[in-house]
Amino acid sequence: MANRHLQRSIAMQSLFEWDFNGRQEDHILRVVDKNIKDLAVGIEETDLILSLVEGVLKNQKDIDELIEQCAPEWPIEQITIVDRNILRIGIFELLYGNYDEVPPKVAINEAIELAKTFGGPNSAKFVNGVLGTIYREMGEPLKEDKKKDKFSGEDKKTGKTDK
Repeated sequence: MANRHLQRSIAMQSLFEWDFNGRQEDHILRVVDKNIKDLAVGIEETDLILSLVEGVLKNQKDIDELIEQCAPEWPIEQITIVDRNILRIGIFELLYGNYDEVPPKVAINEAIELAKTFGGPNSAKFVNGVLGTIYREMGEPLKEDKKKDKFSGEDKKTGKTDK
């Protein structure tokens, strides 16, 4: 498992544990430390874990309101704890992330992969639907990537090729 994906997994599992055990913010750092020791054996870089957890907690109210707006049939407390925290991480990366490090489509794909791994049979579709709605509402940042396709030489924006 790639280092950044593993860090996202640990962040999600830490947020799950925090959420499941009553959402006491003063316990989250202990949970994260324990999960890093138990689940991140051998990786040296763990900054992303703390960044995601702290970012989600700092912006949780706004993130949860956005989830409820984009999934109105699902009050936040009726969404499974796993799906809820995967969405929180995905939305945090979409809204507050550094697009040079994690482009929006990567953030969405990472959340979908977490849903496939940790969620139920419909989790990936649900996460994709909510994050896709948010991405479209944001104006689809970086959709018009001007880079050329490395195989065909085609400019993705204009459709012209070098050949």
